[in-house]
Amino acid sequence: MHEIELALLEDMLRIYSPSREEIGLSAFLVERMTSLGFQAYQDTVHNAIGVMGSGSKTIFLLGHIDTVPGNIPVQRKGNKLYGRGAVDAKGPMATFINAAHRLKEEVTSLDKRVVVFGAVEEEAATSRGARQLAKDFATPHFCIIGEPSRWNAITLAYKGRLLVEYQLKVPLKHTAARGKLVCEQAVDFWNEIKSWCKHYNRGKSAFESIDPSIRSFHSEDDGFHEAAHLGLGLRLPLRFPLERFKNFLLEAAGEGRCHFYGEELAVRSDKSNALVKTFLHSIRACHGIPKFKLKSGTSDMNVVAPVWNCPIVAYGPGDSALDHTPEEHIEIEEYGRAIDVLEFVLRNL
Repeated sequence: MHEIELALLEDMLRIYSPSREEIGLSAFLVERMTSLGFQAYQDTVHNAIGVMGSGSKTIFLLGHIDTVPGNIPVQRKGNKLYGRGAVDAKGPMATFINAAHRLKEEVTSLDKRVVVFGAVEEEAATSRGARQLAKDFATPHFCIIGEPSRWNAITLAYKGRLLVEYQLKVPLKHTAARGKLVCEQAVDFWNEIKSWCKHYNRGKSAFESIDPSIRSFHSEDDGFHEAAHLGLGLRLPLRFPLERFKNFLLEAAGEGRCHFYGEELAVRSDKSNALVKTFLHSIRACHGIPKFKLKSGTSDMNVVAPVWNCPIVAYGPGDSALDHTPEEHIEIEEYGRAIDVLEFVLRNL
C-alpha cells in the first residue's frame, strides 16, 4: 500500500460528515478523484461520483460517505487508524477509490468502466443517495457495496428493517388509582411484540428470525394527559409476512398510534456468479481464506439490489463490531490488503 492511499483515508476521516452534513466531504472527494484521473462530479443530492474508463463492462462501487454522529480524533496508534467512519464506511469508500485508481493506466485495454459512488444519508434510514442513484443509473454488469466485511470476506445478505413510532396518550390519573399507567401500557405493548416474535422465531436460524429492539422510550404529561412514546426497530428476515405483522402491531396498539417508516426488504445474493467467484479467487491469491457473511443490519444493498438486479455483494475492510462505537478504528494492514483484493477483482471480472 502506498502512503498516498493511506493519506486519502486520513483526509476523509478529518472531514466530519454525519448524515445530512456530507456536502463538504462530497466536494473533497470530487476534487480528489478528479486529481487522480477520474471524471468526477456531484449529483443533485450531493452524491460524489467518479468514473474511471469508458469500456463495455460496467462495475459499480457503491459506498456511503455519511456517518453516525460523534467526532473521534483522527490518529494512528501502531497499526490502527482511529476516526469516525474508519470502519463504517469511509474505509471501504477509500478502498474503492484507491483500487479503481490503480487501474488508471490499463482501464482502456481492460475494456472496463468503473463507477465509484459516495452516497449520502445511508445512516439516516432514508438512503437518499442510493435511491437517487437507482433512478439515475441503468443496471451495471456487477455491483459492490462498500461495507465492512473484513478483507477476506464478502457479505451476501442483509436483513430487512421496519421502524415504528408508537404513542399512547390517556387522561392523567393518580398513581394510586386502579388501572395501568401509560408507561405500563406501553410496556405491555412491547411484551406482546416480544411474544409474537418469539413464536415466529421458533425453530429458525438467526438470519431467518425477526429481531425486535427498543430504540427510545420516554413519557410526559401536561397536567391533564400523560403520554408514552416508544421508538422500535425490527430486523426482518427474507420472505417475512410484513403486512400481517403490521396489522398485528396496529391491533396490539389498541388506543395507541403506530407510525411505520424506514421500511426495507431483506436481500440475499446468489453465490453462483462471476463476481463471487472472482472475489474468492482474489482473496486466495492474496493468501487469505475466503468467508461468506450474512448481516443482521441493513445497507444500501437493500435499496439497489431489487432495482439493478445484477450480481451484487458487499465488501470492505474493518470489523463491523466497531461500527458506531467510541473506539472505531481500522487496522492499516487490513486496509491495504482490501485494496489489493479489490484491485485484483476489478482486473479480472
